[in-house]
Amino acid sequence: MLIAQLTSMGMMVIDTALLGHYGTEDLAAVAVGGGIYISVLFAFAGILQAVAPCVAHLRGAGRGNEIAGALQQAFWLALLLTVPGILILLHPEPLFALSRIDPGVEEKARAYLSLLAVGLPAALIYRTFHAFCNALGKPRPLLVISIASTLLHALLASLLVTGRWGGEALGVLGCGISNSVVGWFSMLAAAGYLMFAKALQRYQPLANWQAPRRRPLVELLRLGVPMGFSNFVEISSFTLMALFIAQLGATVVAGHRIVANLAALCYMLPLALAIATLAQVGYNAGARDWPRAQASATAGLLLAGVLSTLLGGLLWLLAVPLTAAYSDDPAVRSVALGLLGYVAFYQLFDAVQTIAAHALRGYRITFIPMLVHVVCFWGVGLGGGWVLAFTGSRPLGAAGFWLASLLGLVLASILLSTLLRRALQWVEE
Repeated sequence: MLIAQLTSMGMMVIDTALLGHYGTEDLAAVAVGGGIYISVLFAFAGILQAVAPCVAHLRGAGRGNEIAGALQQAFWLALLLTVPGILILLHPEPLFALSRIDPGVEEKARAYLSLLAVGLPAALIYRTFHAFCNALGKPRPLLVISIASTLLHALLASLLVTGRWGGEALGVLGCGISNSVVGWFSMLAAAGYLMFAKALQRYQPLANWQAPRRRPLVELLRLGVPMGFSNFVEISSFTLMALFIAQLGATVVAGHRIVANLAALCYMLPLALAIATLAQVGYNAGARDWPRAQASATAGLLLAGVLSTLLGGLLWLLAVPLTAAYSDDPAVRSVALGLLGYVAFYQLFDAVQTIAAHALRGYRITFIPMLVHVVCFWGVGLGGGWVLAFTGSRPLGAAGFWLASLLGLVLASILLSTLLRRALQWVEE
């Protein structure tokens, strides 16, 4: 799961690295536009992730004959969610209005988002398949598809961004075209696996196709909307951070983009363990094996806490060469180096809150974790960040947002781990 997550994130790394060497304005455009796209994608993908605890519970309870129907209803939900998703990407004016963005950056970000809208339906269907495979404990097809997709994107983006394809250098537009093409490629590869994989023959995931049904869709929404909103809150806090920081100039937002990119890469480690934890907890909860479910949650917390702490130390030690790999602009590298310490320090707290939230999802507890994320990421992270960044006798600028994000993650880790402990006690009783 970790390798699959990292290779999928490799597309974002490729975009950042290519545009960092192409032009600061294009890098700033992908920072703003990419943040909006990721917020939309992962908000809706979070809703679709409701298929994971549903499938894990069915599998644990020995009701494998119902798994195909659950997946098919999730695919219908994915198609329904593409409509608002595309509308947001094609009309981002309300989001751009939140901050003063350089006109050149805004124009390029708008064009980039319109290209990403073309690939959104495929991306949401693939994210449904992604959650389904993780719930079954079958991450290997995700690994293969992610590697193939990343390699394809590396080839297409490098040709289109730089003009090596024989035409005009497209910059950020080249990244948008490549992302959409690769999204459809991933979806088709997923469909091929569902139709022909021997490992799934017992479930027949695409056989006896069901029409949309109200009760399963409502159940998916009941579980998924809080999950999707949690994802949206967490990711949009960084998106809005980029929009607010954009008023500090292209150099600052480009440096912020590098740090946000590295933070997203580091997040893949606890996220992969969290997805595995959700699958294990959900499976054991479905089987009513409560001691093993608790052991799975505890193991996830220990593994993620230790490994993420080590990762934070490694990030601190390699700060200079990492930032140099992203940009040739000394001013951009200087901004990135000044912010990277916050990311290195908060790895432990990010790991704890991520594992605790996903373990709670395995128990089908999603609403209260959503409230915790709203308070910590929007209230402390964004609200506190705005105060630290732009007010007072000595405004901290971009560093104010990263400091507030660190404080928000500390609070989230305390609240969610406490909630998980209470949930485990309730199950025992």
